[in-house]
Amino acid sequence: MRWVYIEDIVGHSGREVEVRGWIYNKRSSGKVRFLLVRDGTGLLQGTMYSTEKDAPLFLTFDALTQESSVIVRGKVREEKRAPGGYELEISDIEIVQIARDYPITPKEHSTPFLMDHRHLWLRSQKQHAVLRVRAEVVKAIRDFFDGRGFRLMDTPILTPSACEGTTTLFETEYFDQKAYLSQSGQLYNEATAMAFGKVYCFGPTFRAERSKTRKHLIEFWMVEPEVAFATLEDVTELGEDLVLSIIERVLGKRRAELETLERDPKPLERVQKPFPRLKYEEILPRLQEKGSTVKSGDDFGAPEEAILSELYDVPVCVSHFPAAIKAFYMQPAPGRPDLALGVDFIASEGYGEIIGGGQRIHDLALLEQRIQEHKLPREAYEWYLDLRKYGSVPHSGFGLGVERTVSWMCGIKHIRETIPFPRLLYRIYP
Repeated sequence: MRWVYIEDIVGHSGREVEVRGWIYNKRSSGKVRFLLVRDGTGLLQGTMYSTEKDAPLFLTFDALTQESSVIVRGKVREEKRAPGGYELEISDIEIVQIARDYPITPKEHSTPFLMDHRHLWLRSQKQHAVLRVRAEVVKAIRDFFDGRGFRLMDTPILTPSACEGTTTLFETEYFDQKAYLSQSGQLYNEATAMAFGKVYCFGPTFRAERSKTRKHLIEFWMVEPEVAFATLEDVTELGEDLVLSIIERVLGKRRAELETLERDPKPLERVQKPFPRLKYEEILPRLQEKGSTVKSGDDFGAPEEAILSELYDVPVCVSHFPAAIKAFYMQPAPGRPDLALGVDFIASEGYGEIIGGGQRIHDLALLEQRIQEHKLPREAYEWYLDLRKYGSVPHSGFGLGVERTVSWMCGIKHIRETIPFPRLLYRIYP
């Protein structure tokens, strides 16, 4: 008898198969018993019939509890009323292990309780749907860049210096010197872009931010493309295409998961290019008119992002922020050295910034000046300065946060549910 995954059950109608999984639910109705089995790829209803309540299969059924692990065998048949349109006529149940007192029940549980049991909460239908969407988003990202000839370059997690500012660094010992958990792979990406032309890195990044908002994680995943000879305009277009590609993939492949999450797909279906492109100085008065207290020179926060979501029903690209609030490596705007050639993509529906990037400084003297102005240790950046000594060219890139993007795709309000094991302020368990 062949072992079959539930997602492949369609091709086995009328055949005897074996399904290995866990009990999701069970119920009785007279002479019929119903088992709902999950195996990680889907849910399958199993049925068994008997006129005798103490039939061997019924006795086995009675012993089963939620999340008990089993191997069930039987014949697949089409049944439109069953989940997925197929069910299994069970002829045999092999118990692998009986789960006792499973802590997550159909009743309401507090968020702290569910977070303490995150290792089990992952098995619930909605959490399962979110993480299947996440896997699709990750695959869409990789396919997008691979399909455009980008080379995947792995960048270090342990670094000798800061990338996004020294106040959010996790410090650790590296034998006889200090090291830091990576805030971004960008600086190393710039080196690989000078070798390969267009590259991307994809991995975990770490920010020691004392933030408890629904949009922040301490450890999150980011994809970061970098392109030699590219300008701010070039990577803005690249970001648009990436976002649209992700939306298209999720709507095309994960409709069932969006339905499970009760996510209305219409706002995602409305997203088309080009996205509105606004400069910081021109959007500032509109934000203030709508009640924002943001002043010239301030960065945008959650209130400003919310207002932008009210003004536009698609992502908005905001560029030319004050250089003083951007990273040391940002290229200044021509004729306006007080402004940076950077861009933030603010997602629609209030999900905040999903992309941040722009054009990098390619002039050696200017980069040396910025490193000094930011009081950064030059010796840690000598290799980075080398990139401006040997064949320097204009280059640009950005970072897209996976978890915020997944949160937007799924229509869920808190980012903690978009990664299997979230790391939050004061939470590192489990």
